Amino acid sequence: MNTLFEPGTLLGGFRVEERLHAGGMGVLYRVSGPDLGFPLVMKVPRLGHGEPGESVITYEVEQTVLASLRGPHVPRFVAAGDLATQPYLVMEWIEGRSLKEWTGRGPLPVTEVARLGGAIATAVHAIHQQEAIHLDLKPSNVLIRPDGTAVLIDLGLAAHAHYPDLLAEELRHPIGSAPYISPEQVLGVRSDPRSDLFSLGVVMFELLTGQSLFRGPSASATIRNALDKEVPSMKDLNPEITPQVEQIVRRAVERDPERRYQSGSEMGYDLEYAIYHEGYGPTIVTLEKYMRGIFPGLFHPSSEPSHPPALCNPEGTTRSFPRN
Repeated sequence: MNTLFEPGTLLGGFRVEERLHAGGMGVLYRVSGPDLGFPLVMKVPRLGHGEPGESVITYEVEQTVLASLRGPHVPRFVAAGDLATQPYLVMEWIEGRSLKEWTGRGPLPVTEVARLGGAIATAVHAIHQQEAIHLDLKPSNVLIRPDGTAVLIDLGLAAHAHYPDLLAEELRHPIGSAPYISPEQVLGVRSDPRSDLFSLGVVMFELLTGQSLFRGPSASATIRNALDKEVPSMKDLNPEITPQVEQIVRRAVERDPERRYQSGSEMGYDLEYAIYHEGYGPTIVTLEKYMRGIFPGLFHPSSEPSHPPALCNPEGTTRSFPRN
């Protein structure tokens, strides 16, 4: 099936404007179509002879899960092409930056990572509340909007409680990205939302220390590390890390899911508290100010920072934090 289209090509009522990215799993295009009030992007998967067999499954999974989710933490689903003729997914184009842009900067300031982690924990909690699990949380699959909101993309490995798990039915090997995969995913378990919190902890470790927690010389070595490698002292790798933030990350990467955070709300709450304890403001507000500083081109000069959101603890009641 064709994946390369020239500008001006019409697909299902959408006009191809420009090619944005060509990767191993598919090609992204900016497209125009009905005026929906937001920009559009089209993902065309690589399917057919010579392509991995699971590409068909991940396309179907992403189409199903993305169409079922609502809210600001996932792209809005617009349309899908027919699998038998020309498959594609059209969704909201997210204006923002990939979290991967942060990973090459070495150890980042602790408060910056806590803000990012809190935003991602909120996004993870939002999809878990809708009975979906991402199961491929990594820097390249997280976008940060100009206002600091995290958006989770690339849902091809996701699971949803209301739909059959096609990947579990068809594949017999660990499914996930080796440096970030959870121990239970290695063992074939794809139904535990706490897997996403483990992956978030691994991402935060990398941002805080500048080092990958489990990456080994090969994919198989990396997967073994996820099962049994001891988590090193983060303070030794970055002396600026506070004990409170290190404790949060260590709890997130506990191998026993029962000893981890039990929800993204709980983890996000602790990250909020850690920032307040250090004398900083709400994560989403301070992260927006930070985004304005490093990516000024994303903002219109007349736009104003967002108002602080209400802060909620895991039980849903508001709480104010003292400043020391």
